[in-house]
Formats: sequence, C-alpha cells, structure tokens
Amino acid sequence: MTNQEIGTAAGQIYQYLTRDAGKPCSYSSAMKAVKIDNRTFDMAVGWLAREDKVALAKKGRAITISLK
Repeated sequence: MTNQEIGTAAGQIYQYLTRDAGKPCSYSSAMKAVKIDNRTFDMAVGWLAREDKVALAKKGRAITISLK
C-alpha cells in the first residue's frame, strides 16, 4: 500500500460524500458504495480525518461519516 493509493482512495471517499451534500451516511454504506477494500478504506478515512475534512460519529453500534 502506497501513500498515492491511500490518497486516491481518500479522494474517492471525499467525492462520494460530496454527492450527499455533507449529509452523514453510515460507514459501511460508504465503504460498499466506493468499492474499496476495508483496510484501504480505513486508512483513507484516517487520512481525511487527519486533514480535518470529515467528521465521524458513533450512533448506537453504527459509525457515521460526513464532511465537515
């Protein structure tokens, strides 16, 4: 796994989240929609979180992700 692959995945996730105008969606539905393997998806979300571009929240057992 390279930084470029993770960065590309982060871009795909960011684009997916912009389609819903920043509306929160479940972590699992975003992962299925973007079609990235679990490990890369997690690293890419970490990248976006580190850059303060996404917000993660836990609702019950589910985790939601949205743009900041």
